[in-house]
This record gives sequence, structure tokens and C-alpha cells, in this order.
Amino acid sequence: MNTVDPAKARHDRIERWRGDRRPLVGATLASLVTLVRGFLTGIISGTTLCAVIVGVVIEYVPLIITGLGLPVVYGILLYLAGAPRRAREAKIVPVIALAKIESLRAGGTETGDIPVDFDLTVAPDGLATFRLKITHGVNLVDIPDYRPGDVLVVRYPPDRQWKAEVVDRPPPSWELRAAEVTIESAPESSLVREPPEGCGFAALAVLGFLLGAALVLFLFRAELFAPETPARPEETQSSVTTSSSGSATVDVDRSLLGEGELRRAIDSLAQTADVSRVITVVVEDRRLTVVFAPTGAQVPRFDLRALEADRVPALVRRAKETIDVGEPRTWQVTTVPFGTAMSTRVIVTGPDGSGSLADGG
Repeated sequence: MNTVDPAKARHDRIERWRGDRRPLVGATLASLVTLVRGFLTGIISGTTLCAVIVGVVIEYVPLIITGLGLPVVYGILLYLAGAPRRAREAKIVPVIALAKIESLRAGGTETGDIPVDFDLTVAPDGLATFRLKITHGVNLVDIPDYRPGDVLVVRYPPDRQWKAEVVDRPPPSWELRAAEVTIESAPESSLVREPPEGCGFAALAVLGFLLGAALVLFLFRAELFAPETPARPEETQSSVTTSSSGSATVDVDRSLLGEGELRRAIDSLAQTADVSRVITVVVEDRRLTVVFAPTGAQVPRFDLRALEADRVPALVRRAKETIDVGEPRTWQVTTVPFGTAMSTRVIVTGPDGSGSLADGG
């Protein structure tokens, strides 16, 4: 009577359980790695795109260089991380099988090797036939040698049939088999495809993209959303026109009511004309007009640089608020010498007419 050792039986059951679990654990680990790769790829993509755009907007070259360099570094790291896997795959002996051409379609270029899409029925020895679609480069002159119904020799990794490739120069024994064998077409339902990465990969890639872009925006939020700094004097565009009748006009691209704008217009005029003999100055929204005293004439005059430019915006605002002309449309400030002082008056025009306000009135 045969007896079974309980310890050995328990050991055999554990080994069988481990053997059944290995494919599941391997598939789970591969899926986890794929999800992580999708998340990291999304982060790198979002960071790169946002870094380049932000770098251009804030004119920060190091950020642009960093953004462009991230994909390169990431690609190198992915290549290095995949080296052990590629080494393992290189040790796997590929399966060599015969395959019948069901259909083929050439595309691409008209010179040299062109990509040809093959629809094949693969018949591995001792296993069921299956359908497979691959792309193989064929020289233009060899295209007539490939016809539907012909049998080719292919090879593929045993666990990744979708990576099959045509053997251009098979061993003589396989050439003989390909010439003599007849392969029945496999049904379309047996088509083997590369497993899709799934919705999880896409979702994590999008999430990583958004996080990468948000990280760049957060780090450079101060530069992006800082209030616009006032223009420096040299940034204010102005043009000075001098008349032969003894007047000059300064046209600017900003309102002279802005902080420091009138003073900058006066300084601009002072660089091209003698502003120490002014008899009248007229200030409008974007224009400064000055009338000079005739040479040798004994008339009251003043130095334009002594004009209290900072008081003009407040005087204009007060005139708009107190003079009833409807909604004010235009304004004009006129200053003339009055004895040893200067007299300033604001004229405001609106749909209901015009009115004036004297400085201090």
C-alpha cells in the first residue's frame, strides 16, 4: 500500500499555488509600472510645455532651457531603467513559425524600402493558428515577390506575438517548408493585438500633465502676475514738433494726467528747446503746447521747468467734478505769467457746453 507523505503533499500544493500566482503577480507589476510611467510622462510633458511658455512670457532663458532639457533627461532615464528588461528579453529564444499572407498594403515612399502592412495567418508548430497584423520594410523592387497566399517565415517572442517580424533570409530548411506547406486561414476573431494601456494610463497622464503645468505656474506666479511697473522716462514715446512761429508741441502716447507723465514731457521738450522764455503753456490729454516769447520782446515770461506739474491732474479732476457740462469729453489747462506768479485755468467741454475753473477758484 502506497503512503503519501503529508509534508511533501503540502509542499507540492504550495509550489503549485506559487506557480499559478507568478503570472498574475507579473501582470500586476507590469500594469503598475505602466501607470507610473504614464503619470511621470504626463508630469514631464506638462512641465516642459508650461516652462517654455512661461519662460518666453517672463523672458527667463534658464527656464526655457530647463523645460527643453527635461524630456531629454527623462528619455535617458527611461532608457537606462529599461536596460534590465531588454537584457532579459534578449535571452528569450524567439518562436519561428510559418505565416500565410492574407493581404498586404504598401504605403509611404516611392524609393528605397517602403513600409508594407501585412495581414498574416501565423501557424506555429504544435499550436493553434492566429491572425496577426505587422508592418515590414520591403525594397521597392521586391514588392512583386509578396502576394496574397504566399507563405513567409516569421519570428516573435513567445509572450509578445504582436512584435513579430519577417525573416528575410530564413534557413534553407524553413525555406523548403514555406514552399511546400499549405496553411488554412485563421478567423478574424483570432487576431492578436498589443494589449491597450487602458483608461488608467490616459487618466494618470492627464493628471500628471496638469500637475506639471500647475507646478511651474505656482513657482513663477510672482513674475507672471506681478503688477505692471511704471514705464521709465526713456520708455515713454514722445515726439517734439517746433514751429517757426515760436511755438513747440510735444505729442505723447499716454495721458499727461498719469503720474509723472507731464514732467517727463516737459523734460523732453527742455532737451530740444529753450524753455526759460515761455509766455503760454497749454496742456491737453496727450499733447503739450508751448508758446515762446519773441526774441527781444519785453513781455512777461516764465521758465517751463518751474511749472508745478504735479498739481495739474488734481486740478483737472476737480474741474470735471464741479463744472456741470454733462459727461466731460475734453479738457485743457492753460498757464500764463501774471506778474511774478503764474495763472492757471482749466476749461472742460461736454455735451451741455463748456466751463472753466481757475487754479484756487
